[in-house]
Amino acid sequence: MWEHLLASFRRIGVGVGCAIVLGPLVGFLMGRSRWVNSLTEPYLNFLRALPPLGYIGLLIVWFGIGDLSKYWLLFLAAFPPIAISTINGMRGIRADRIQAAESMGANSWQITTHVILPSTLPDILSGIRIATGFAWTTVVAAELNNGIPGIGGLAYVSGTQLQTALTIACIMVIGLCAVALDTALKYLAQLLVPWHGKAS
Repeated sequence: MWEHLLASFRRIGVGVGCAIVLGPLVGFLMGRSRWVNSLTEPYLNFLRALPPLGYIGLLIVWFGIGDLSKYWLLFLAAFPPIAISTINGMRGIRADRIQAAESMGANSWQITTHVILPSTLPDILSGIRIATGFAWTTVVAAELNNGIPGIGGLAYVSGTQLQTALTIACIMVIGLCAVALDTALKYLAQLLVPWHGKAS
């Protein structure tokens, strides 16, 4: 069981990790530039609306049945929530904060690092939390093909072989890990943005 669980965590780590790197960057560009937002927003919304099972077959054709197709599937599941949360965070920045920084002589880099990033970080972390949960529920779809070792693959194979006890055990482990991941990300957000939710 541990071997399968660790394999799934590795896939989640790679797929969601890439989304955590690229999602805020794309969201920042879309939030800062109207023409970039107009150009890319329809594609982002289209990707967000697609269920993972809708394009898993295409990913397997392009990247094979190995881990690469699974990484891509988990990345595509996690990327839209993070990018959209970043955009929403940037749109929620109060103009008077930026104006106050400009009046004190702050340059663009200082405004970005000391005003925009701290103001947007709570939304980015919320997006990461949502994306991780969604990617974890997608792990079963990612491991439908050649998913052994993998907790989702083990649950699928044991179900097809009518090993009810093992299937139930896998489902319980998947659920408990989802709760543990969400709790860990919740407390991490509280540590990184302790000012969030407090009166300003």
